[in-house]
Amino acid sequence: MKLSTVGIDLAKNVFAIHGLDEEERVVVKRTLRRSQVLAFFGKLERCVIGMEACASAHYWGRELMGLGHEVRLMPAAYVKAYVKRGKTDAADAEAICEAMTRPSMRFVPVKSEEQQSLLSLHRVRDLLVRQRTQALNVLRSLCAEFGIAAAKGKMGFADLAALMEDKSDLRLPDEARLALQPLADHLEQVSRKIAEFDRQIAGRTRHEDAGKRLQTIPGMGPITASAFIATLGDPKRFAKARHLAAWIGLTPKAHCSGGKQKLGAISKQGDSYLRRLLVQGASSVVRAARNPRSRASAWLKTILAKRPAKVAIVALANKMARIAWAILVKGGVYKPAQTGAA
Repeated sequence: MKLSTVGIDLAKNVFAIHGLDEEERVVVKRTLRRSQVLAFFGKLERCVIGMEACASAHYWGRELMGLGHEVRLMPAAYVKAYVKRGKTDAADAEAICEAMTRPSMRFVPVKSEEQQSLLSLHRVRDLLVRQRTQALNVLRSLCAEFGIAAAKGKMGFADLAALMEDKSDLRLPDEARLALQPLADHLEQVSRKIAEFDRQIAGRTRHEDAGKRLQTIPGMGPITASAFIATLGDPKRFAKARHLAAWIGLTPKAHCSGGKQKLGAISKQGDSYLRRLLVQGASSVVRAARNPRSRASAWLKTILAKRPAKVAIVALANKMARIAWAILVKGGVYKPAQTGAA
C-alpha cells in the first residue's frame, strides 16, 4: 500500500484514518484501535501524517517520526473550516487530510519529552497557585463571618494559621475551628509544593544560558523565562518578533473592511499561561515606573502619561516578548536604552 498523505483523528482508543495516494485518490478510510496504530504505520513507506494539535498529539507525533514519517500538527480551529458537514471521526480525519495540504496552513512543531516535562511542572504549579488562592479566599471569608479580618497575602494567612492553633482564642467557635483546620493544613501543604516547584524551575533556568540571558529583561524572572523557552521551542520559526507577539496573543485584533482599519483589543490567541506570565511581569515594571525616582524607560513613562495603566501593561508585555525573541535569535543580553539625560 502506497500512501502519500494520511490524516488521523486522535482519540483515547479509536483512531480514524483517511489516506490518499500520490494522485490524491482515497486509498484508506478506516478506524484503528490504540494498540494497532504503530503497527499499521510501521508497515507503510515514508508519508506525511497530519493531526490536530490536541491532547496526546505530541506523543503520537514523536512516535510516528521515530518510524520515519513526517508529522504535521495543526491548530484544531484551522482544521474546522475544512469539515464539510456533521461531526464524525471519519469527517474530521478527511478534513485534517485536506487541511494539511493547503499551502497557507500553519503548523505546530512537535514538542520533545524534555519540553513537555518542564511544561508539566508549570501546569501543575499554575493549578496549585489557583487552588491556594481559592482556598485562602474561602478561609478569609469564613473567618470574616465571625468578625476576624485578615490581611491579604502570606501575612494574612500566617495570622489565620496562628488563630487555628490557639484554642484559647474564643473569637472562633469550636465547630468553625474544626471545619477550617483542614483548609489551613491544605494551604500549608500546597504552599510547600509551590515553593518546591519554584526551586526546581529556578534551578534549571539558572544553568541554562538562554534562561540567564532572558532574565536580564525587566519583569522576566526564572518562571517566565523557563515557560518562554519550553513553550517556544525553536524561535527561528518566527520570521519577525511581531509574529511571536501575535502568536502569544498580545497584538490588536483587526476588524478591517472597505479600506477602513479598526484595531480592537488584543486577540488572546496562543498560550494563555505564557501570556499571563508576561502581563504579570509587565505589571510589576509598571508599578515600579510610577515612582518619580524610578529608572524606567522614557518610552514607558510616555505611554503611562498618555494611556491607562492596563494599556501600558499590555504594550510592555508585547515589547518584552519581542525583546525575548531578539535575544534568543540574535544572542546577547538586554541593554536598556541610554537617554540623553542619563
